[in-house]
Amino acid sequence: MQIKETEKQYKSRKIITVCKMMRGNVLAKGIIYVMTTVVPGLIKLGKTGSDNFESRMYHLERNGYSNVAGLKRRFAIEVVDYDEKEKLLDEIFSKSKVPNTELFALDVDLVIQLLSSFEGKQIYPEEKTKEEVFDEAVKELEVKADFGFIPDGKYYLERNVKGFGKTSGKAIVEDGIFKVLKGSICAPIRPGLASEFIPEIRKNAIISENNVLMEDIVCSSPSSAGWVVIGASNNGWVEWKDERGQKIDVFRNQ
Repeated sequence: MQIKETEKQYKSRKIITVCKMMRGNVLAKGIIYVMTTVVPGLIKLGKTGSDNFESRMYHLERNGYSNVAGLKRRFAIEVVDYDEKEKLLDEIFSKSKVPNTELFALDVDLVIQLLSSFEGKQIYPEEKTKEEVFDEAVKELEVKADFGFIPDGKYYLERNVKGFGKTSGKAIVEDGIFKVLKGSICAPIRPGLASEFIPEIRKNAIISENNVLMEDIVCSSPSSAGWVVIGASNNGWVEWKDERGQKIDVFRNQ
């Protein structure tokens, strides 16, 4: 006859098991990574063995995952007991998870901020420290955090930039989504800003040699949209105006 294990006995057995694992130093090391996808706001959060990272990234970046293409590695860290840490992340972000996948509807910088606070060896990016990655993620979130209600419609940004001239940004808001339109005239990044913080949305913007934006870009806030056009820190609520010439800041008080 099988005797049912009590909750207290179960917890005691788990504690003993963990202690044995720690004494035997058998907690497995592995890599937890986060990738962006072609779909804005949809990320892949996964794990892989320490010796398998590059081949895993190669496969995902070329073949996609679960019918989603355009995967691009953003951050990876090698940690002890990576299976349990991955399960913990899965639990934390469970409400944002796409069922039966490793895809989540999350801001990638929120995840990077969390992962870069873990104890462990940063695997990617190689050229930055964990502290630099963490600080950049915080700044990215700050740029995105100023979003509020903006009515559907067309919006414009014009500013004279020293050493360049006049920018001409055009945007459209549809169903609350702020999109900077291709054909906008964008100022280049000033040389003095090369070593400072530049948001990913501007780094990844495809701008021609003639300073013309070559594709529409979905932005998370007016200020991130301003970065695309101006190439510098800005208050997008003041920079962008509606068709009547009103600063969109008027909508924040309605």
